[in-house]
This record gives sequence, structure tokens and C-alpha cells, in this order.
Amino acid sequence: MSTIRFLRTFVAVSRYGSFSEAAERVALTQAAVSFQMRALEEELGRELFDRSGRLAILNAAGRDLLPEIKQFLDLYDRIRSPRRPGPGELAGSVAVGAIVSCMGLLSKAVSALKREHDGLDVRLFSGKSSELAGKVENGELDAALVVESGRRMASTRWTPLYEEPLVAIAPPSAPGDTLHELLERNPFLRFDRTQRTGLQIDRVLRRLNVHVHEFLELNSIETVVELVRQEVGVTLLPLLKAAQWATAPDLRVLPLPEDIGPVTRAVGLIDRREHSRQAITDSIFQRCAQLQDEKL
Repeated sequence: MSTIRFLRTFVAVSRYGSFSEAAERVALTQAAVSFQMRALEEELGRELFDRSGRLAILNAAGRDLLPEIKQFLDLYDRIRSPRRPGPGELAGSVAVGAIVSCMGLLSKAVSALKREHDGLDVRLFSGKSSELAGKVENGELDAALVVESGRRMASTRWTPLYEEPLVAIAPPSAPGDTLHELLERNPFLRFDRTQRTGLQIDRVLRRLNVHVHEFLELNSIETVVELVRQEVGVTLLPLLKAAQWATAPDLRVLPLPEDIGPVTRAVGLIDRREHSRQAITDSIFQRCAQLQDEKL
């Protein structure tokens, strides 16, 4: 429902004070946020913002409507779970996201829960960590499995699931005996620096003080590893929990040197505090953790 999405964007703009900041939080372009707000003003028949400066500040009409819009969105969220489940029963509709590397784990957990609870409706979405976290904060998703960021929002809670160490990955034929030699003597396949993991890898490269010869920058970990298998180059990536790279005969996996300290990326669940479907998202997280423990 487009109006619901527009109202959630309106709440984000009111919270962050600018279309550009709200756009980042709700994973839209600034132009899309501006269009949504103009459309909302036309539908409601009044201007809601003071556009005299660079910031998007609510005017009197916008301030008057804000609490009512928040109440309306809370009511809409409750309507999505129309009946109270019995003891031990999960029922209702939730929307849960996951980064690509977690989608298999999340899908297995949700499939198992749906077999046990007929009244459970779970919609799954894939995306980047920052996009998914923004949608959770804005209420478009109930929860998401994402990479931890250094930023904490009072409206959300973070529950860690597991950690993945960063490692160097190269084909066996790549020249170089040490990690530094591998990184400096071979084409470097970089993971997308617009994502949290890519930024972390960039910081590690600076700490290692190595000069890499960049060849490609991609936003799929699995694609980067496949190119390594094809002897295109070498890379730095998190050692995915679901992967078997360390034992693969066509891959060479090297740990980072101890002198730079432990470097891992944390994966966990972000959801809104005290939302009406928290029992469902808690159960999804617990099932994911159970499946993860079974692999160990």
C-alpha cells in the first residue's frame, strides 16, 4: 500500500530532519522521498514541511499530524496480526530481511517454523545491511539478519548471532608465500565498499599497509570467491559460516596476521523494540541459532 509507505517515510523525515538523511534510512533516493512527500501533501490537502531552508522541518500542520500518523501506523501494524495465538502457538504476518549470505539459514528456519505453525505468515526480503536496517528502523520490516554497525538506534535492539573472521583467499596457483606477497603480487578482487563489510575490508588493508592492484569491485561475496576459483585474482573476505572454503582444493585460505588483532564481522538480528510481533521474530532468531549450533 503506497500510502502506508509514504506515511512511514514521513515519520522518517520528521525524525531525521532532511530528505537526504531520511532517504538513506529508508533505502530510497532523495528524489523518491521528495516525490512521496509531495504526493502525501496533495492527498492530505495541506503542506507539511517548511522548505525555506535546506532542512525539511515540519510546519504546524505537520507537527499536528505526526502523533496521529504514528498512532495510525501502530494500528495498521496490529491489524496485520488479527488474532491472538494460543499458548505456544505462533500466528500472524511478519516481514523479515537478510543479507544474501544469511538467506539460506533464514529460509530454513522460517520453513521449519511454518511447518509447525499453520497461522504463521513470513515474507522474506534480501538486501544490503544498511538498507535492511533502515527498513527495520522505519517499520517496513519487522526484523533483519544484518552485519553489525557501530551505530545504535534507541528504537531498535541488536542480538548477535555469530561472528566470521576476515581471511585472505587465493587460488593455489597464485604467486606469493605470505599474505602480504599474495595481496601485492596478484590482482585484487574487492568487495563493495558501499557495504559495511567492504568498508571493514578497506580498513584492514590500511592496517596491513599493503599496496593492492585493484582489478574488480563487486557486491556479491559468492561471485568474488568464484572468480578466485577461476584464478582471476585474490581477495579479503569474511569466512562465511555456510561455506567450505578452508577445505576446498581449489582455494587457499590464509588468516590475517595476529599483530593487527582479531578482525571479524558480527552477524545478528536487528528488530524494533517492543513491536507487536516480537514473539515471532524472537522465535525466528532462536531457530536460526539452533540451526547454526547444529552445524558446529
